[in-house]
Amino acid sequence: MTRAQLEHIIRAAATIAEDDEIIVIGSQSVLGQFPDAPAALTVSNEADVYPKNHPERSDLVDGSIGELSPFHETFGYYAQGVGPETAVLPLGWEQRLVVIENANTRGARGLCLEIHDLLLSKYVADRDKDRRFTSAAVEHALVERATLTARLEGMSVVPEVRARVLERIAADFDANRAPRS
Repeated sequence: MTRAQLEHIIRAAATIAEDDEIIVIGSQSVLGQFPDAPAALTVSNEADVYPKNHPERSDLVDGSIGELSPFHETFGYYAQGVGPETAVLPLGWEQRLVVIENANTRGARGLCLEIHDLLLSKYVADRDKDRRFTSAAVEHALVERATLTARLEGMSVVPEVRARVLERIAADFDANRAPRS
């Protein structure tokens, strides 16, 4: 997905939900902070979104511009309507949201996760696609290890998950220190 495509989704979701603030919590929220993010981080053709002031309207967004909708068939990308509970995030994430608001969003505000918050949600989810995403973000030096570990302390996760996330962070950073052949 490109930044322009995400802006289109924000604009459409805001219109559908009648809410000018759209939270973007999935991988494509990277485009808020990094409009020209590395290709390895923008492979998804979906943006996970929910209306900030009317999260109950996520189903409406999903039904209108979601997977297999005419919007998806026409443009090749789509919105996945999700809820605030979809991602496990560190304390204070709301204060670090990165705003996309311009002519392409017609004044609607896309509120995207800051990169460290995004990666921590990916580390907790721990799916194959999440591991590829975190590894690529570390490889491209978009995050700092100390920030990740500090914010992890403020997350509501069980000790086993916290230990697993610390191991994954270490593995990603260690892999990117090794000389490339």
